[in-house]
Parts: sequence; structure tokens; C-alpha cells
Amino acid sequence: MIVVLVETDAKGLTTVSREALTFARELGSRSSSAVEAVLVGTPSSETLGSLGEQGVVKVHVAEDDRLSSYAAAAWAAAVCDTVGSTAADVVIAAGTPRGMEVLAHVATRLDVAMAANVTEVTSASDDELLVRRQVVGGAALEEMRLGDPVRVIGVAGHACDPVAAATPATTEVVTFAPTLTERDLVARVVRVEASEADDTGALTSARVVVGAGRGAGGPDGFADLLELTSLVGGALGVSRVVTSLGWRPHSEQVGQTGSRIAPEIYIACGISGAIQHWAGCQSAKTILAVNTDAEAPMVTKAHYAVIGDLHEIVPAVNAELKSRLGR
Repeated sequence: MIVVLVETDAKGLTTVSREALTFARELGSRSSSAVEAVLVGTPSSETLGSLGEQGVVKVHVAEDDRLSSYAAAAWAAAVCDTVGSTAADVVIAAGTPRGMEVLAHVATRLDVAMAANVTEVTSASDDELLVRRQVVGGAALEEMRLGDPVRVIGVAGHACDPVAAATPATTEVVTFAPTLTERDLVARVVRVEASEADDTGALTSARVVVGAGRGAGGPDGFADLLELTSLVGGALGVSRVVTSLGWRPHSEQVGQTGSRIAPEIYIACGISGAIQHWAGCQSAKTILAVNTDAEAPMVTKAHYAVIGDLHEIVPAVNAELKSRLGR
């Protein structure tokens, strides 16, 4: 049995949770293992519909008034209760900050190893799983053997495309009251404040992302980049140095400490391509780099590159796009 911790947002099941369920379903097909989900809080009809599309026949819903605020240890208790009731031998979650934190607690409670940032399972048997995972900010891959009675896996963002099951299911909802102690609630979210910046959802779901780095030159150097973003119907993503300097909000940051993106095309302008940034954009289907340095890491890793000043190249591209669009 495989149990997947799923997360939701205002729209229902998150994209990364659908990815984790697809990953779990592919793993389960190797050993004819069923995939069930565990969720904290009452699922919406949209969430149940998404779970059904993923072929999940049963979702274990943890209900307790004390879970109204997020607490990693309490969520882990709910997951461990589900593992016990289902005799699951694999626990999976998306590699989000919340998913990774809960899995760390789960692995500790079960006294087993945890594999984080997993991109694929290379071999599977009744005794062990051999997984491949990202390390050094995604710059290298490491193989790890999981031979414990319960294998705990955090799936790297965009490790697979969220594909619907061949046969949709009608998801049964099973509610339960997790076994919680006061210690499980010591560290918890006590207040949530809305950010003044736009939500990162537009960035992580965009089919085209225009990237901007130090080459933008300053807070006033983004006009042409924003125009390009508008012309291609995409989203703006920036490097860590841009947010550190206060030129753009953190919600636009792409990288190890920002958002991980997987657009059809990533146009990286004036970005050197440090390991931390590459960890967030390496899943892009096509990368076009614009940079004055022909030896910059982003240029050498890109599928296509234009060597030159973005402040000369981007306006020229914008002019051509507007001409073709009749604007």
C-alpha cells in the first residue's frame, strides 16, 4: 500500500500533489500496490474530483479542531495513524516546504530513512527501493537505497507531469481522529498575513517565463522585460540577487529558495545561472539565454543563446513581436 500526503489550496488539489500522486501510481503499478491519500481538513468537491482523476479510491481525512492551524508534528501524527491503519509500506509527499517538513517528522516517528528531492525510482522489489534524487541544489543526482519496512519519499517538484489515471475512480472519504498530544501542537502556525505581492501560482503554472537577473541593472531596468512578459503571455521570474537587492518581490524568485518552474520556454535575461537558480529552472522544456557573457553557466546550459546586452536585445524582440501581432 502507498499512502500520499496531499495538499490543497483555494482551487483544490495542488499541482505538485497531483505530480506526487502520478509518481505514486507509477510506482504502485510495478508491484500492484494500491494508492490512497491522506489529507488534513475537509476536502472540497473539486479536490475529490481531482483525487478521482488520479485514480485514488480512498482518502483518509484527519479531522480535529486543533488541526485548523498547520502544525507539522500533528500532520505527521495523522500520516503515521494512516500508515498503521492501512499497513502502508511507502509514504510519499510533494517536495514542498510543508511536505518535506511533515515527512521529516514521519520518518523520525517511524525510525526510518527519508529520501528527499526524489526524481525517479530506478528499481523496486519487496525488500528495497532504489531511488534517484537531486542533491547540491539539483546540480547532481544521487542514488539511495531504501530498505526500511516503510519507505518515506519526498518527490522533487516537476519530477513528472501530473497525468490522470487511465480509469478515473469514485473517491471514498474515510474520516478519522488522529492521535494527538499537546507536544504535537507546540510548534504551529498562529497567524497568516496576506502578502502584498502577487501569488506565486501564476509563476509556477506559466507556460512561458521571462527571467531577469543582475543584468537588469536596477529597479528601473525591468520595463522592457515586463513588456516582453506581457507580449508572450507569460510570467516574470527573477534571480535571488534581484530580490536580495530589493529590485523585485521574493514571490517572483526562481531557484532553490524560491519557486521551481517547468514552463515550455524560459527566457533567461542577464542571469549568470548559479547552481541555486538552476535548481529552480532546470525543468523548463526549452531555455533561451540572453547574456553578455558567452561562458556564463546559464548560456552553456541553455538550448539557445543570444550574446549581447538585454537592454538592446529585448526591446528589439518586443518591437518585432508587436509588429507581428499588429500592435
